[in-house]
Amino acid sequence: MIKILLLMIFAHIVDDYYLQGILAQMKQKQWWLKQDGYKSLYKDDYKMALLMHSMSWSIMILLPSMFLIEISPYLLLGAFVCNAVIHYYIDDLKANRGKINLIVDQTVHLMQVFVTWILLIQGW
Repeated sequence: MIKILLLMIFAHIVDDYYLQGILAQMKQKQWWLKQDGYKSLYKDDYKMALLMHSMSWSIMILLPSMFLIEISPYLLLGAFVCNAVIHYYIDDLKANRGKINLIVDQTVHLMQVFVTWILLIQGW
């Protein structure tokens, strides 16, 4: 089971650092304001980028579990939704509200991975 945890941590690192691509900029409200041709119509578009990244991250950390252990679809869906919501909120606090730094951001995300791992391997 420790292999699953290590794979989940690796998936976190890959998605949060390597796979974000343009979403890393687009999830920041300030990035949109600096774009040529910005219109107030786009004032909340950063929220969609935050949501897409949060969902991608949640899927990535769940992938090892989906393939290596038997999981109830309801538990899987619950883990996906909870992790996506928490990830969205934490990234917004860092990227847009300036309330937390990268250390807090990453500590919370790693805690998410660990708690998710515990719940999934227990079949909670």
